[in-house]
Amino acid sequence: MFQDITLEELRALRSRKEITVIDVRSPSEYKDATVPGSLNIPFFNDQERAEVGTLYKQTSVQAAKEKGLDIISAKLPSFIQEFGAVQGEKAVFCWRGGMRSRTTATVLSLMDIHAYRLIGGYKAYRKWVLEELEHYDLKPKPYVIHGNTGTGKTNLLHRLRKQGHPVLDLEGMAGHRGSIFGQIGLQPSNQKTFDSLLLEELIALEQAPYILFEAESKKIGKVVMPQFLASRKETAAQIWIEMPLEARVQQILADYQPEQFKDEYIAAFLSIKSRIHIPVAAEIERTLQADLFGEAVALLLEHYYDPKYGHSAGQYENVEKITFTVNNLDEAEAAVNSYLSEQIPQLQ
Repeated sequence: MFQDITLEELRALRSRKEITVIDVRSPSEYKDATVPGSLNIPFFNDQERAEVGTLYKQTSVQAAKEKGLDIISAKLPSFIQEFGAVQGEKAVFCWRGGMRSRTTATVLSLMDIHAYRLIGGYKAYRKWVLEELEHYDLKPKPYVIHGNTGTGKTNLLHRLRKQGHPVLDLEGMAGHRGSIFGQIGLQPSNQKTFDSLLLEELIALEQAPYILFEAESKKIGKVVMPQFLASRKETAAQIWIEMPLEARVQQILADYQPEQFKDEYIAAFLSIKSRIHIPVAAEIERTLQADLFGEAVALLLEHYYDPKYGHSAGQYENVEKITFTVNNLDEAEAAVNSYLSEQIPQLQ
């Protein structure tokens, strides 16, 4: 027979890379939110799950069980084969650790494929994530990367991570760049996915002497940053990147690829058009329509984003602040890397 496993035991095995976690819920449930790093081998597809659920609600529990058995019996060989292809120890979970994961683990055991079942399923994992984030204590010293729109703050963090610096990529976890144009070309995360990714990354970095993240608003696209992180952002050491307007325009053109998503960018601009002085707004719209994206970006920076960022910057008057005036992202990377390298001995 299969064995039940607690979330704590599962996390210990995963930390030692001794187990593969498999979500047996439907593809839509898996897509909505799952345990980060898990595979999806669904017990029911979305249509089958809906059919069984309807019988459960409208007919009886027994009718739902019989239909479920009929469905899984027809595809049992391929279902077992998928699990057999996964090497090493395995753990399965469904929504609450109920029928789908119990049946899966039982059938696999009959075929001499051992699999643990996660007690409480995804529901238990989600409860743990929320409780941990509510009381989380950020131990590494935080450094927050600031800079006007277009200074390439996210790219800078990616570069620093490649050099071994501990980084939280909040925009990457949110699937959003944090502006009105931020989700174009990306797949925004929901709150459940963001929370899970954030907590797992925080735990992975909790022994680091310091941690770097960008000065995001509390809301990033569809998700909200937890209160402890928003509060630490306000009192953390602040690294400011100052870069010429033209360099920032080129960085935005490289990051956002406006020629590929022109219609989406125009639609997004129209949502903020009323906040910009009428003649300037009309010129921005004209340049966007004419594919003069560099001119449009420069106008947006000068008349909308820079004043907006300058207003918010006033709140960081009584904190540790380090400013680097650079010409491009390469210089920014070199400056911040050099500064952090000097700080590391003092932080360890």
